[in-house]
Amino acid sequence: MRDLLRRFPAAMPYKFKPLRRHFGDRPFDLLDIGAGNHSATRTKHWFPACRYSGVDRDRAYHNDAADFARMEAFYELDLTTLRFEAIPDGAFDVVMMAHVVEHLENGDDVVKALCPKLRPGGLFYLEFPSPRSLTLPSMRGTLNFHDDDTHVRLWTRPEIERALEAGGLRIVRSGVRRDLFRLAMTPVRVAVSFVRHGWVPGSAFWDLLGFADRILAEKPRD
Repeated sequence: MRDLLRRFPAAMPYKFKPLRRHFGDRPFDLLDIGAGNHSATRTKHWFPACRYSGVDRDRAYHNDAADFARMEAFYELDLTTLRFEAIPDGAFDVVMMAHVVEHLENGDDVVKALCPKLRPGGLFYLEFPSPRSLTLPSMRGTLNFHDDDTHVRLWTRPEIERALEAGGLRIVRSGVRRDLFRLAMTPVRVAVSFVRHGWVPGSAFWDLLGFADRILAEKPRD
């Protein structure tokens, strides 16, 4: 069933849907901020023509030789230092930063410092826990912001929007992350997870309960 869903565009991760609408199957250069958990392989599954470059503080964070073989480049960096000289400016069509900024005390400065990496017309996608996540029940797999002890700060959309605008970008879309396909599939995901694992992750309810916010910004062409 999982392999079948992966061939169905509506089933792709929410963060990829703006890229599909914008690029279709055309090649594009992606800078993925937070490149662990086999992200290169997952990304190339949906976008085989994508030229993938990753950034993470730990090269070995759930990546293997197959993942690195799918990368154009990997930058092993501590984002909080704001030392991004190794990453070329104006080289990427997309900067992806999904569920990273909440792990950074200076996340707004990091966002601003990454904006020059986009070429004109490029997109910056961010996704992060919303203030609403502070009020949600605690659940294994993270439903409340504090369920993940690596979260260091909750950022609001206005704070991140200001950082993007300070970096010269314009806001295209901003709001609560709601994936209608995943919302409709919530009962199925709950049942399948319970049968397979004996428990249900909090992430199964993110779209239903509005756990995350998302922002899409663009670098002007002139």
